Amino acid sequence: MPEIPGRPRQLAFDLPVDSRHGIEDFLIGPSNEAAYNLVEAWPAWPDAWLRLLGPEGAGKTHLAAIWARAAHAWTVSAAEVVASQVPHLVSGGALVVEDCDRSLTDEAALFHLMNAIKARGGHLLLTARTSPDQWGLRIPDLLSRLRLAPHATIEPPDDALLRAVLVKLFIDRQLVVDTGIIEMLALRMERSFAAARALVDALDRLSLERGRRVTRALASEALASLVQADDAAPWDDTLAAD
Repeated sequence: MPEIPGRPRQLAFDLPVDSRHGIEDFLIGPSNEAAYNLVEAWPAWPDAWLRLLGPEGAGKTHLAAIWARAAHAWTVSAAEVVASQVPHLVSGGALVVEDCDRSLTDEAALFHLMNAIKARGGHLLLTARTSPDQWGLRIPDLLSRLRLAPHATIEPPDDALLRAVLVKLFIDRQLVVDTGIIEMLALRMERSFAAARALVDALDRLSLERGRRVTRALASEALASLVQADDAAPWDDTLAAD
């Protein structure tokens, strides 16, 4: 839609989004129910640790936050797991380590962390997009231990869950959107949680820039802009699992 001459263009600022990570905010469907049930089974886990796998934006951080709240666990990125920090990290008795496939730099530290957590009688939740075989691990004992660890996988969403996720994302951004627009987006968008997040973000920005509510035309424009961005981006094999 062309801009109206003389009409001031509103600026879009990167303001914090109210993304609630409570248990009541986690939307359950066939794609994530098994993962949810296994995480919720704590402390009756089959082992001291659990691997949580899923594509980008699938809800791993949300589910990990639910567990962390219940277990009084700390949450760190895999990059923070280094030898000097292992005694401190195990001292709480429960720990979430995020993005193990992307930011792990000290394999030996993770191996010692797992041993120390088990010896203490604590619990460890590890999140990643891919299985340990794809992390490029060089310590055979660590790879073997991670392979044998109980794990849960969040699959791509079905239609009903995708619609529910869109509604939640719009609510988090305080955007009022007609149900017909939700249906249109769910039918035409890529079938992933990450795509839903990117689409709502694009619509939020367009709505702010134009000073307009979210309409079908604006939604179509946001969809088209994401398709163009995907087509223009060079292919990167490291993102194939997202």
